[in-house]
Amino acid sequence: MAAKRKKRVDWDRELTHALFVTPNFILYTLFSVFPIFVGLYYSFTNWDGIKRKYKFVGFRNYVRMFGDSRFQRAVTFNATYVLMYVVLLVLLAVVLGLLLNQKVRARSFFRSAYFFPAVIGMLSCGMIFRQIFGHGLPAVGETLGIEWLKTNILIDPAKAKFGILFVNLWQGVCIPTVLVLAGLQTIPAELNESAQLDGATGWNIFKHITIPFLLPTISMILVLALKESLMIYDYILALTDGGPAGRTESVTMLIMKHAFTELKFSTGVAEAIVLAVVIITISVVQIYLTNRKKVYE
Repeated sequence: MAAKRKKRVDWDRELTHALFVTPNFILYTLFSVFPIFVGLYYSFTNWDGIKRKYKFVGFRNYVRMFGDSRFQRAVTFNATYVLMYVVLLVLLAVVLGLLLNQKVRARSFFRSAYFFPAVIGMLSCGMIFRQIFGHGLPAVGETLGIEWLKTNILIDPAKAKFGILFVNLWQGVCIPTVLVLAGLQTIPAELNESAQLDGATGWNIFKHITIPFLLPTISMILVLALKESLMIYDYILALTDGGPAGRTESVTMLIMKHAFTELKFSTGVAEAIVLAVVIITISVVQIYLTNRKKVYE
């Protein structure tokens, strides 16, 4: 009798869980999974996104994509930008996390002040800095006679990406720093104290204790930074719109322009699928390599 009652309770619990999960599962399938397969299908057609008639063209979109100089230029921009952004973001997050973790006066104020950029929208942030780069800094350069400040960095093909990078780092470092601060709290104080008693230097403590405990956090930051930098769009739209001369056109911006401006929807979808595969592959490899070295309590 007790076994039947327990079985009945378990069944009711499973049914309740299923009823709660089913709406989310249906919505996720309709708006996330299904569009992926539909997009994959359209990537093998010549659909422009509007007309009802289209033809199946096989891998033609993918072949043209890799031979397109515009796509190659966008990939080159993304590759260099990702490398600079990920490295600088991790370094800044770790340094700021260590500084904000120190026991100093007004520590709460500094923690709040540095987080301010995170509450600004990306497009708003980009438009603000567009005015700063276009009017504010050149005016300062003219007043003080500083030659390199007189020119708008965003109109220089060789330097425009550094303006975008600065704005992205200024706003993007906030959340990773919070993650580093949280990771620092997981380090047992006894380890640092015993290492100091044994005569370990600050660098040795940082290298052999702090970094291993921060590896899971750094792994998460790397994945987030990689995804953000590969899919960068808002800052470029607000600051340069892909210019000058297409030098700051990222793959994501190219996808948007192909799909919704130039009516090459199938080409844009094919590029989006390639970008997704790249992000997934790099993330899986990076997580696997990082997990092999992290510390478990």
